[in-house]
Amino acid sequence: MTTREHPAPPTSAAPAPTGSAHDEQSGSAHGGKYGSVPVGESGSAHGGLSGPAYDRHGGAAGGRLAWADVAKGGCIVLVLLWHVIMKDYLQIDWRLTVPVPGAWGTFGELLLPMRMPLFFTISGMFAAAAVHRPWRAVARSRVAKFLYLYALWLLIHTAVLAFAPDFPTDRASSVGQLLAQLTITPSNLWYLYALALYFVLAKALRRVHPAVLLGAAGTLAAVAATGLLDTLGNRGGLYQNLVFFLAGLHLRPYVLRWAQAVTGRRLLLAAAAYGIGSAVLLATDVGRLPGVAVLVSTVAVLFGIAGAVRLSRWPVVAEPLAALGRHTLPIYVIHMPVLALLHLLIADRVADLDEPARLALAFGFPFSLTVAVLALSLGVHRTLLAARAWWLFDLPARRKAAST
Repeated sequence: MTTREHPAPPTSAAPAPTGSAHDEQSGSAHGGKYGSVPVGESGSAHGGLSGPAYDRHGGAAGGRLAWADVAKGGCIVLVLLWHVIMKDYLQIDWRLTVPVPGAWGTFGELLLPMRMPLFFTISGMFAAAAVHRPWRAVARSRVAKFLYLYALWLLIHTAVLAFAPDFPTDRASSVGQLLAQLTITPSNLWYLYALALYFVLAKALRRVHPAVLLGAAGTLAAVAATGLLDTLGNRGGLYQNLVFFLAGLHLRPYVLRWAQAVTGRRLLLAAAAYGIGSAVLLATDVGRLPGVAVLVSTVAVLFGIAGAVRLSRWPVVAEPLAALGRHTLPIYVIHMPVLALLHLLIADRVADLDEPARLALAFGFPFSLTVAVLALSLGVHRTLLAARAWWLFDLPARRKAAST
């Protein structure tokens, strides 16, 4: 959905969370955002960087859906790029006679209908089996884990962002605001909060007919897009993406069928439909009409899946993206503090450069900074794991009762 963030206290994702995120089923000890994305339910304990072997159908050795890993990797890159553009790049006083910053802003907004809906569709797909298991088997890995990570990293973000008070993102400046972010107004880490909430809803309502659930969730998303609901913080993202999580969960066979049937022609048709729909949303107020934004995001998800399937056939592209897709959790939770501190260090220095230097930087700055934030986030993650701080990325194991 087109949940927009604004330069001033805004929305990842961002996510992405997922996100990156944002595999959501695995509960791996140190893995990527939610480990790897398998067809069934496995997970790597450490989320290794080596990628699987890919085939021309978008599959992978070991039974994983290669395109799902690739899609998650692409989504987390888009989350980072969006945050770089909105929270750093467009905050710099470029003072240029050509509208390069505006072009980057437009590019970022054109991608909004895809990144989080696609993340949540994949998350729903791999929650399909878990919703039918007893609560005792899934409450810890599907609910407690994400709420724990959300609360823990919210405290970390609040502490770090205090050093960058002018950085334009949600942060709590009082105990009351912190409590609100923990409960009713989620922060930029909202993807983790949403995963726990959506799973609880999906499991509690699993006996309700999918058509009823999807209709209700779609209505909620449509109403939220009109602006009729209070969407403080990232509530808008919560309202608008539930339908995609439920669609991935209940329509999983159809999603897989679409992925298996992807051809170059279908990819181009999906790209054209998404491009036209996204441009119309950006250029007009038609997105305020009930259902329009949901429809465009649905087309965007189909395009994203088709694109990921095609990319998964090119190992030179697929393997790096899939590796990121298996590490979306550390990227998602670490990147915002990293970006905030980099903004504090470089924004004024860039603005003080002479015009030719600023112009030269402006064209590729968002891409370069996105790569830097990505590399630093992964580096911080490795350092923390080396320091045995794995509990920052997974719910600590329960102590076994002493044997008698």
